Amino acid sequence: MTATVRERRAVWLAAWPVTAVMMLPTAATPLFVLWQERLGFSAGVITIVYACYIAGLLGALPVAGALSDRIGRRAVLLPVLALGVAACAIFATATSVAALAVARLLTGVAVGTVLSTGTAAVADLGGTCAPRRRLAALLASTAVVIGAGSGPLVSGVLSERLPGPTVVFFVLEAALLITAFVTVLRLPLRRPAASASEHRAVRLPSVPAANRGQLLAGIAVFAPGITATGFVLALGPSLLSDLLGTESRIVSGTMVFVMFAAATGAQFAMRGASVRAVLSTGAVATVLSMVTLIVAVRTSSAVLLVAAAILAGPGQGLGQLGGLSLLSARVPGHRLAEANAALSAAGYLPAGLLPVAAGFLSDEIGLANGATVFGTAMILAALAGGAFVLTRGRRAAARDARDGGW
Repeated sequence: MTATVRERRAVWLAAWPVTAVMMLPTAATPLFVLWQERLGFSAGVITIVYACYIAGLLGALPVAGALSDRIGRRAVLLPVLALGVAACAIFATATSVAALAVARLLTGVAVGTVLSTGTAAVADLGGTCAPRRRLAALLASTAVVIGAGSGPLVSGVLSERLPGPTVVFFVLEAALLITAFVTVLRLPLRRPAASASEHRAVRLPSVPAANRGQLLAGIAVFAPGITATGFVLALGPSLLSDLLGTESRIVSGTMVFVMFAAATGAQFAMRGASVRAVLSTGAVATVLSMVTLIVAVRTSSAVLLVAAAILAGPGQGLGQLGGLSLLSARVPGHRLAEANAALSAAGYLPAGLLPVAAGFLSDEIGLANGATVFGTAMILAALAGGAFVLTRGRRAAARDARDGGW
């Protein structure tokens, strides 16, 4: 096997731990119907448990990114994969809302780590070769959405077809995380060469001053996109129940799978496009998704609800791909995990807060009205993000036509 083939294979392998971890948070989505029946809690409580996941994620990002830039990707990823196995054990044996909240918190820590450190490991193995660097950015981004999409589909099917509906998936997921652990052990990862002035293990994620524009452009599209998909994850099953009168875990899991499959397809379809085009298309997809969501809840159309979910996927996926592409092309390697953490933190913060607010608002004014308010806010945010990208992209393209730019 030639060195080039080995290097390319390593990039693909590095994406597997990201995929394996990302299956865990979304897999719980179709199962919350069962836990809700068993434990008796409202839509507002569902979003609080979801917020525990976001809290763990946001808590991990300031630590994991900077720490892995300092001590290496492997040293950070291995313990967190073990933490994911612990979360599986808690999910499988949960008998209270508190247990679900703890499991979601640990899941958030694992996801926050792979979003910063795991994606940076993929980028590290992409090296400086432009084609392989673009491949690494694509694989890092698609690994996130493939894992997030396959988790609820697999958990929904297994919970419908096999005994122990809230147990069987998490046994399988624990096994997958163990294979990811072995993969990380075998990857040729090297410790980034950080300067002494940058050896703080914990700090708010940031980027060098010269890269702030790239970070802001990614956030402008990624944040509304992932907040829209967060709403589908948190309240999609409840909306399906209202519109279809069904609590089928296969149906709700399939809806989430299709959403993230659309995100994956959009990323591969636009892999050769400019970053400006990728981000602009992502903003348009989010706007269309939220318009469709509002019409769906106003007309009680399950078909339009699924269409809204399908459109939400590319909104998140293209925002993530555009942001990661800009950062991996421009940010120095010893700050890359921290930069990825900054992108994720800025996206997941509203993704945690706004669906929670929408859930409690829906308890007060009805699910349809709550979804309408949420959708309107996301339309305005996505329009503003798209306008920012187009304005900045024109300026950047005029002065910089190098590979990896706009």
